[in-house]
Amino acid sequence: MFLKQLTTLFICLLFVQLSYGQKTWSLTKCIQYAQQNSLSVKQGQNQIQQAQLSEQEARYSRYPSVNSNLQGGINFGRTIDPTTNSFTNESVLTNSLGISAGVTLYNGGRIRNQIKQSKIDVDAAEADNEQIKNDLALNVAAAYLQILLDQEQLVNAKNRLAQTEAQLSQTDRLIRAGTLPEADRLEIQANVARDEQNIVTQENAVEISFLNLKNLMQINPDEEIKIEKIDKLEVPVNADPDGVALTQVYNRAIANQPFIQADKARLSSANLQTEIAKSLGLPVVSLFGNINSFYSNQVPDFNKVEDPGRIVLGNPQDVVIDGIQNQLQFFQLQGVVLGKRGYFNQLNDNFGQSIGLSVNIPIYNQAQTRLAKERAELNILNIQIAAQQNKQQLKTDIQRAIATARANKKQFEASEKTVKALDLAYINTEKRYKLGAVNTFQYTTAKNTLDQAAIDLIIAKYNYLYALQILDFYQGKRLELK
Repeated sequence: MFLKQLTTLFICLLFVQLSYGQKTWSLTKCIQYAQQNSLSVKQGQNQIQQAQLSEQEARYSRYPSVNSNLQGGINFGRTIDPTTNSFTNESVLTNSLGISAGVTLYNGGRIRNQIKQSKIDVDAAEADNEQIKNDLALNVAAAYLQILLDQEQLVNAKNRLAQTEAQLSQTDRLIRAGTLPEADRLEIQANVARDEQNIVTQENAVEISFLNLKNLMQINPDEEIKIEKIDKLEVPVNADPDGVALTQVYNRAIANQPFIQADKARLSSANLQTEIAKSLGLPVVSLFGNINSFYSNQVPDFNKVEDPGRIVLGNPQDVVIDGIQNQLQFFQLQGVVLGKRGYFNQLNDNFGQSIGLSVNIPIYNQAQTRLAKERAELNILNIQIAAQQNKQQLKTDIQRAIATARANKKQFEASEKTVKALDLAYINTEKRYKLGAVNTFQYTTAKNTLDQAAIDLIIAKYNYLYALQILDFYQGKRLELK
């Protein structure tokens, strides 16, 4: 019974695993999954969290700081009792505790600008992460299209093999009929072997393309996946890269590309850094206060007389007071023993409080203020240059994408015309071959030429489709295949 249940469970798990492994992935799902699992995206999310923590730190700097302190120790030998401020040779056990608080009232707007800057830094980090996602989406789209290309090439290679095998059967019939010589069969067999080799090559290309996509999606290479097959993936009828203007695409890209927004945020942050640097030369006004108390084991308690001691008279001394001769009697109290003041009583006796206002006016701080301002201004220039370079690169990339799309369109249209012309030529050659009007070499040459043209057409189509996807990407459109 247990073995039967175990077998049933194993079959169910195997079915679930196979079902998951055979999941069909659309381009949109591939992009979403890759963005959710990409290590680069996760690093970008960590950068966002770090920027958010810096923002919290900047906001909390507005609030007062409160700290407590607790100290305890034993003093040996001749030392000063902190409670009586007198010298003693006895060991003194001391304990002090206190709470201090402080808040900045004014520091030249430094805290306010740091809060603004930290918020902008969060925006920059988020924009950088969006750019990572966009770049990843482009790479996934390229890998996805490569798989479709390789799969179509594989189907085409299998079709060519089937046609060549049919040609071999036709040649055998013509040889048996005496129309063709026996040697013509060798040329066809060579084509069969070449087509079989092409199939193996294309199968390997499909596998490598899937590995590339799995790597981008962070999927185990051993896991079997299938991508969504589009029955007849064709170039959109309304596609017209010749009608696309550089200025139009560039203006849209400036508005939607995250790295442009990140550059703007970094420039705003750098401008605020200049204001923060200026605040280093302004006064800082702070409010502070503290409470404290302390204890010593040598503090006597005059209310706890353990031994009243005795009065010891000294030798009298002659003195003159107002011209009259008198004697002054000295005495001292000896042997008095007092108890020690309790811990909490001492804390109450020694409890002290203070509050104050401090003003720190910078006069000379090793030119730190001037250098900080110059460093901030130089950083602004560097960011402006980097932003300008990014815009120039964006314009160059868009211009290249438009030129590539236009060239790929011409290549695709030319390949279509070539295939149509060679297909008609092949049909004519095939008819003449069956009649014995052309030899096998001429027939196979026509077929090979048509096959190569068909391969070129497939490549041209997918190159054109990817170029159109690039243009859509720069215009902020969603990457998808229809």
